[in-house]
Amino acid sequence: DWAVANLPRVDPKRVGIMGWSHGGYLTLLNIFRWPQDYVVAYAGCPVSDLVMRMGYKGQGYRDTFAGFIGKQAADDPMEYRRRSPVFHAAELKTPLLIHTNTNDEDVNVMEVQHLMDAFKAAGKTFESKIYESAPGGHTFNRIDTALARESRQEIYAFLAKYLKP
Repeated sequence: DWAVANLPRVDPKRVGIMGWSHGGYLTLLNIFRWPQDYVVAYAGCPVSDLVMRMGYKGQGYRDTFAGFIGKQAADDPMEYRRRSPVFHAAELKTPLLIHTNTNDEDVNVMEVQHLMDAFKAAGKTFESKIYESAPGGHTFNRIDTALARESRQEIYAFLAKYLKP
């Protein structure tokens, strides 16, 4: 909103959003809450299901999230569900591309697959790619490999299709 209001070169009809990991989480929550503000979105290895995530992450991570939310998932799973993109899949209206990796050591592929399955169950259209054991694990897209370059090219082409630079 600030950029649209204050920067004359920002075209409100050509705003996209993208993020990786927890940034992908924020991307998803933004397009569900304010779909009219975004023409397109990209979520790379997005945190998608806090309930599932609390089950496979360590206690330190669970404690960090409890600090944000005010309680552990075991004490209020519905609050964690409310804050999980997977449980808002039916709200998708923005063109979306998702990438994930089978050997991601941070955001397990099953978490992102759960999100994609929820989109499919809700009859939503989106694009996705699951990379098979791409070097770099969670950060596969940020290193100089053929797969990372391929991923970035897919992202640029997807965004360009909707933003028309």
